[in-house]
Amino acid sequence: MVIELNNLRFYSFHGCLEEESVIGGHYTVDVKIFTDLDKQKIKDELSETVDYCDIFEAVKKEMAIRSKLIEHAAQRIAGSLLSINEKITDVEVCVTKISPPMNGDVGSVSVRLRASRSV
Repeated sequence: MVIELNNLRFYSFHGCLEEESVIGGHYTVDVKIFTDLDKQKIKDELSETVDYCDIFEAVKKEMAIRSKLIEHAAQRIAGSLLSINEKITDVEVCVTKISPPMNGDVGSVSVRLRASRSV
């Protein structure tokens, strides 16, 4: 089963430029949570799945920690998500920087990574 949270919005201070650590910028994060839930056996109880609020809070916590690279932020988010619930087997994280400071008209840049639980 896959649980997706899309277009999580944050104002964060990631970036290599010193002014980015002061001014900040807009970011979005999309996550896919892969679980080993047996959809045939799921009861209508929150304890049977992964709580969306826990996912959001894990992403929010990591986005509040400054990174020079959004690649690093994505890696931290993936690790945090894998640790919040043993039902999570894999995660896919996409961090998007809106209007990055570049010499051109660029709407956004994104990094996407997939990580698996270590056995």
